[in-house]
Amino acid sequence: MKYFYLSTIILFVLFTISCTSTKNIPYMVGVESIPQETLEQVAKSSEPIIMPGDLLEILVTASNPDVVKPFNRMGIVYEISGTASSYGSNSTNNSMYYLVDNDGNIEFPVIGKLNIGGMQKEEAQKVILNAITPKYLTEAPGVDIRFKNFKVSVLGEVAKPGVYTASNERFTIFEALAMAGDLTIMGKREDVLLIRTNEKGTREIHRINLNDKNIVLSPYFNLQQNDQIYVSPNASKARSSWTIPPALTLGLSTMGTLISLATLIVTISK
Repeated sequence: MKYFYLSTIILFVLFTISCTSTKNIPYMVGVESIPQETLEQVAKSSEPIIMPGDLLEILVTASNPDVVKPFNRMGIVYEISGTASSYGSNSTNNSMYYLVDNDGNIEFPVIGKLNIGGMQKEEAQKVILNAITPKYLTEAPGVDIRFKNFKVSVLGEVAKPGVYTASNERFTIFEALAMAGDLTIMGKREDVLLIRTNEKGTREIHRINLNDKNIVLSPYFNLQQNDQIYVSPNASKARSSWTIPPALTLGLSTMGTLISLATLIVTISK
């Protein structure tokens, strides 16, 4: 009977541990209960923000490509129809892109310095358009801005840690984790670390619970360029990775030898 009670207690403890670890596995528990109108309001503010260190491709277009040639780097001109013509440039050369400096400025042809840091693309397009028209051109050209280095880093307890680039200038936290092969079973889903550098160049630290349905309403659901995600190991992984320090191992070995020697001496002396 004693062994029966002991076995029952052990099984109960194992079952409790299993339930505790399993309940933290699913993502966005209960997300279907969030009203659709709430989701639609959040979706409107998900555009990336231009920040220091960003590399931008800015193309000024017009029906007559010659009139906008001075406003495009490396002599690349695009017509509104979508066709392109080159004036002796290499379109893969990074010198045709605009680097946003620490103050949020870019050096634009003809116009000079423009401050677009902290803006979404649509706002920056208006700034450039207003600088060109009507001072230099009477007919308003088209302005297209694209991020050339929209990337995020995913580290820690994921299948494939690394740096991942978004071709469509957009990453949700789940898209980034999916590209990294998802969290391992040892990853702590309720406490994911997000490190972000904002438009002022200041680092922000945020904790994210992937189990929480409200993550889809969070300002950190849609990632910004250069975000860093770290998934820490859960308690089970931490316990399994614990090792005895070499100094302690040596001490225990020495102590065991001394005890054995003392035991032998006592036995002989008898």
